[in-house]
Amino acid sequence: MQYNRIKNLNMNGMPKICVPVTGATENEILDEFNELNNASMDLVELRADYFEFVQDQSKVIELLKKIRKVYDKPLLFTLRTKKEGGVSYIDADYYFKLNDSVIESKLVELIDIEFFSQAEKVENTVNLARKNNVVTILSSHDFLKTPPEEEIILRVSKMMDCGDIAKIAVIANSEEDVLTLLSAALKLKKEKKGPFIAISMGPLGIISRISCELFGSCMTYASHKAQSAPGQIDVTFVKELIKIMHI
Repeated sequence: MQYNRIKNLNMNGMPKICVPVTGATENEILDEFNELNNASMDLVELRADYFEFVQDQSKVIELLKKIRKVYDKPLLFTLRTKKEGGVSYIDADYYFKLNDSVIESKLVELIDIEFFSQAEKVENTVNLARKNNVVTILSSHDFLKTPPEEEIILRVSKMMDCGDIAKIAVIANSEEDVLTLLSAALKLKKEKKGPFIAISMGPLGIISRISCELFGSCMTYASHKAQSAPGQIDVTFVKELIKIMHI
């Protein structure tokens, strides 16, 4: 799968900015997508685990159809489990059933899959995404700690071997944790193995969200109304800061 151009969005050059939508009701979600058509971002992430009817597959698909009527930029679908920072309990069978259904609907350009859930099912979902020209972001989150540099590199490398874009997000409990994440990202950048996203979460890790180009991340996440992860800052500020870092 070639990820470098996604629905008129050139993924090369400056890191792209993704804004998560975390509304609970259909109206809240659609209103925010309407507003985001004019925001300073490159793509939007629907955090489906916030949706009040996330357990109803047909309602999720209907929601995506309605989003597509008001929003025409690239759309990333993310169903986050509790274990990796989500807000709804979602069992493994339903997790893959819904993700596969969203892929087959062809209503999204990208999909986030938690990589270390069930290896066999992840591989099947990645293959299904490739058949349907949906870009996969394979992700790994740690909300308790920052693993050692070698572990970060190993996780990202495994995800790179399977999907299109690898994403790792870890919590920063100290300044040293931030440096560990950035050092691992820099090594991955120099290896030039594939596109990745590396985020140090929390207030200490904000620097990782704006210095992404320097350390190799192809994308960052910024908030519009509400944060979907610790340390996200407003999309307008992120856009300006990334421009400054680029210069």
